[in-house]
Amino acid sequence: MLELGEKIHVYSGTANTELAQEIADYLGLPLAEANIQRFPDGETYCQYEENIRRSDVFIIQPTCAPTNDNLMELLIMIDTARRASAARITAVIPFYGYARQDRKDKPRVPLTAKLVANLLTQAGANRIVAVDLHAHQIQGFFDIPLDHLYCGPVLIPYLKEKLGSETVVVAPDTGGVKMAQGYAERLNASLAIVAKHRISATEVEASHLVGDVAGKKCVLVDDMTSTCGTLISAANLLKKNGATEIYAAVSHCLLNEKGRQRLKDSCINELVTTNNVPVTDDCDGMVKVLSMAPVLGETIRRIHDGESVSDLFKY
Repeated sequence: MLELGEKIHVYSGTANTELAQEIADYLGLPLAEANIQRFPDGETYCQYEENIRRSDVFIIQPTCAPTNDNLMELLIMIDTARRASAARITAVIPFYGYARQDRKDKPRVPLTAKLVANLLTQAGANRIVAVDLHAHQIQGFFDIPLDHLYCGPVLIPYLKEKLGSETVVVAPDTGGVKMAQGYAERLNASLAIVAKHRISATEVEASHLVGDVAGKKCVLVDDMTSTCGTLISAANLLKKNGATEIYAAVSHCLLNEKGRQRLKDSCINELVTTNNVPVTDDCDGMVKVLSMAPVLGETIRRIHDGESVSDLFKY
């Protein structure tokens, strides 16, 4: 555990104060006080209540909904720490918003994942801690160190206990094959892949299944879900092909009202996720939330102490 005399300050934005408090508790530190307010016109104000000159500052803030407000708040907190002469500023971003726009797949579209990386760097961040980025290449968008963590160490032990043997890990689309393969290896499970066709931004259709799921428990793994379209379309295909029970493991649960209703009406038995973003509705007990605080807290401790964090990069 850290000693209070060391020059470290852990701050929280307003996006996920419960997770930040859990991280501070893990470190044995009080959560440092920041006065964050909104002006009547919507502008954000930040003031740190203590001297942080030459301190190691960690700012915990996922850029989940409301995305623009939380992102701007994070940028302002970083800028405030820089102007207060912090020795090092690490932005701990349990969920990195705008990550889905990481490539130009159409003419005249933005690369917002790179834009956000530029904004964080220009604001004054010296280091980034991110969790389960939507695309691994986003790490290359930064010219400052980035530690990329995974939710696997938190989700996999629960899944092992819940599912037992005869389990199939399923990638709900071809883009999630690498992630699903990592889970399958650590669960000692077989692998299946669903091919999907996107109809619109919120509607998808699962068209083909590669792998045998008949008579087996299945777990769909993905990095995020908001409308549950991809998961439920894949789950319906698995049920049609004889799966007995269907679970979903998602790093970032961003369910909106439509997604929550879809989940309640679906054939999915349980959705397992983390508290990287606040989960305010457990959908009548269908959502199981596990804490990332020990992983994030240990990462902060190792960064501050100058120790290796590479062991924490593994599933």
